[in-house]
Amino acid sequence: MHLIPSPSWPQIVLAAFLASDVLMSVRPLKFIQVCLDGVRLPREWWWVLLVVKTLAVVGLLVGIKHAGIGFSANVGVIVYFLCASYAHIRARFLRMEFWVNCLGFLATAVAAFIISFAV
Repeated sequence: MHLIPSPSWPQIVLAAFLASDVLMSVRPLKFIQVCLDGVRLPREWWWVLLVVKTLAVVGLLVGIKHAGIGFSANVGVIVYFLCASYAHIRARFLRMEFWVNCLGFLATAVAAFIISFAV
């Protein structure tokens, strides 16, 4: 296992997906509102998700050139979406938003990690 992503394109793809999610969450689209309400996340805490995801994007991109940062950011994204999955299951909110968005991001983050760091 190495600490600089090789290849780096999976990190760029994951960062682009997360950045688009951040942009869509600034003024949350309806499906994002439904998702966050579905897991009962208080609206006054929604801004925290923007900060966490923005920092993840920065970490993934900086980590392309600096050992360990992208690795840590990618692990953080995996943990974030594992926690989000747990929140969905705990709230019994297992609609399309869970299967497509939450598990889709989790699968993308795991695939990016495997391709960039474990292969």
